[in-house]
Amino acid sequence: MTEEPRSTAEEPWPVRVVSQKISGWIARLGWVWVDGQVAQITRRPGATTVFLTLRDPSADVSLTVTTNRDVLDLGAPDLAEGARVVLHARPEFYAGRGTLSLRADEIRQVGLGELLARLERLKRLLAAEGLFDPARKRRPPFLPGRIGLITGRASAAERDVLTNSRRRWPAVQFRVVNVAVQGPSAVPQMIDALRVLDQDPTIDVIVLARGGGSVEDLLPFSDEALCRAVFACRTPVVTAIGHETDAPLVDYVADVRASTPTDAAKRLVPDFAEELRLIRMARTRLDRAVAGLLDREQHRIEALRSRPVLARPYLMVDQRAAEVAALRERGARCLAHRLDSATDALAHTTARLRALSPAATLQRGYAIVQRADGHVVRAPAEVGAGDPIRVRLAGGELAAKVTES
Repeated sequence: MTEEPRSTAEEPWPVRVVSQKISGWIARLGWVWVDGQVAQITRRPGATTVFLTLRDPSADVSLTVTTNRDVLDLGAPDLAEGARVVLHARPEFYAGRGTLSLRADEIRQVGLGELLARLERLKRLLAAEGLFDPARKRRPPFLPGRIGLITGRASAAERDVLTNSRRRWPAVQFRVVNVAVQGPSAVPQMIDALRVLDQDPTIDVIVLARGGGSVEDLLPFSDEALCRAVFACRTPVVTAIGHETDAPLVDYVADVRASTPTDAAKRLVPDFAEELRLIRMARTRLDRAVAGLLDREQHRIEALRSRPVLARPYLMVDQRAAEVAALRERGARCLAHRLDSATDALAHTTARLRALSPAATLQRGYAIVQRADGHVVRAPAEVGAGDPIRVRLAGGELAAKVTES
């Protein structure tokens, strides 16, 4: 297989050759099923060809679709702009105009039941990926400095949010970005607005608001790309779409879901009058608490001052001095009594000792006779004639000798 010659500056390809090659490459895609939203329908009187502009619901991308009027009438006879369709088509490149289009041989309008089934499948997918996880939801600030509002131009939702917010807090500031809230361009414009407000450092919270509408009107707020854009925002996002019963998928992704635009205003800023009332109540409670505390402490100080230790500080010293004096007096009496008792006991003991003492006996004229070895002579037979003896008297001792036993 020979390699196809390449174009060079010396041998360039003609425009027709380039167009043919582009057409050949595009034709390789073959027949495909395409899902999109009808942005425009062109029916020319007397012509059998109908031109459609098919737009991607989540991006600013569109393609031209050509089909036969019979094909359109058979598959989607009531097709209108903004409707969701699925068509079987083949890409074609028109060399004469250098344009790309799709040639459809079957068109099916997506009914409400199928749309709801798709939304349910998408809801399960996003929930499984964690986009609905309550743990990742952030609480908006109590009093945001500046609020970003994404809503339709001159819409009732814009008026409700601005009016009620400023009625509650007159100093609140807004940055309003008006976008299409339904139709083929709604999702790309809302995603761009989210990106712009999320990059604004002065924006503390973003509000995505829309008034009520049918299920088809609210379909852009269930778009996967919009849900992922809200999930990716670093700034807290509050949604206020439709009425209480409306629940598009973006409500599950947002950090806070408000039931209506008016409810969003209540969630965004506090009520100035209510906050003043709460402040007055808090100040009243604080005044009562401080007054009660001061009163209790004053009574406590007065009670402490009325105690004898502070009212008459020397009373305790005087009482203790009297107790010490009484103890000293009682101690002196006890000591004197014990000394008197001891003196009497000593005198009695001394008298008894004196009465029993041999010296007292000697004082009465008695004498003690001892042999030379100190043995006391108690009987005459214990000494013999000529034995030396000692006689102990009260006034001294005498040396004697036994002359006769």
